[in-house]
Amino acid sequence: MAYFVQQVINGMTLGMIYGLIAIGYTMVYGIIGMINFAHGEIFMIGAFAAIITFLVLGIVGITWVPLALLLMLMVTMILTPFYGWTLERVAYRPLRGSPRLAALITAIGMSIFLQNYVQLLQSARNKPLQPLVRGGVEVMREGNFVVSLSYMQMIIIVVTLVLMVVFSLIIARTRLGRAQRACEQDRDMAALIGVDVDRTISLTFVMGAALAGVAGIMFLLYYGVIDFFIGFLAGIKAFTAAVLGGIGSLPGAMLGGILIGMIEALWSGYFSVEYKDVAAFSILILVLIFRPTGLLGKPDIEKV
Repeated sequence: MAYFVQQVINGMTLGMIYGLIAIGYTMVYGIIGMINFAHGEIFMIGAFAAIITFLVLGIVGITWVPLALLLMLMVTMILTPFYGWTLERVAYRPLRGSPRLAALITAIGMSIFLQNYVQLLQSARNKPLQPLVRGGVEVMREGNFVVSLSYMQMIIIVVTLVLMVVFSLIIARTRLGRAQRACEQDRDMAALIGVDVDRTISLTFVMGAALAGVAGIMFLLYYGVIDFFIGFLAGIKAFTAAVLGGIGSLPGAMLGGILIGMIEALWSGYFSVEYKDVAAFSILILVLIFRPTGLLGKPDIEKV
């Protein structure tokens, strides 16, 4: 039982990271109906921005961990939204009226470009980072096995929940959120009633990129090693989470992320770790067979 509880904690932590990335997918799809397959690379760039910031802070003599973490967060949340905004202006806005296949191909092309861009700048070697947040609390003990909840896991869970609540309130109660919901329903009609559609879509990319950047920092601090390819793998998992939860639904994206993380952790703990991805995608297939809109998704209503 203790081992199961530990794997549940590990899976929830990983799932929270997937969920943050998945929110970016679901926000963009909900408004413009396109899948931003370069979103995983924004997550990867966020992780690299954090580790470079930490190294620079060490050079200038800033070694107090809370201050270093705060500055890493600030730099990442400034840099990744810039990449998200640029991505929308370069790769999506010119193709907004084109067939979806054109935008899909462009998104895949931008994903490959950003991978190689980071690889050329930072090399293909793994980039390690020493643990900055150590320690934890004992949850339960069963014989010699101790179930622990690390402080880093607590930070990931709390930060993710806070961001989830904040962004849900932004979409539900702010002027920007009303504009986003209007664009999701009908962009042409939203433009007719005074909504700046281009600005709304750009800000949606910016918000999603900021969340991906935060996820990148948490991934770096939790696992302690990154490379230029982590964005592709995490992006595929997060996209799977968004589809599983119901793409277009923010709570669904987070639920899907937690489920994917739990499936991976439990499968790795009790079965062969090589097949954890097979297990996750098998669950996705089963859910889509019996509920094509995902767990919390709503069926599209065709306008006539």
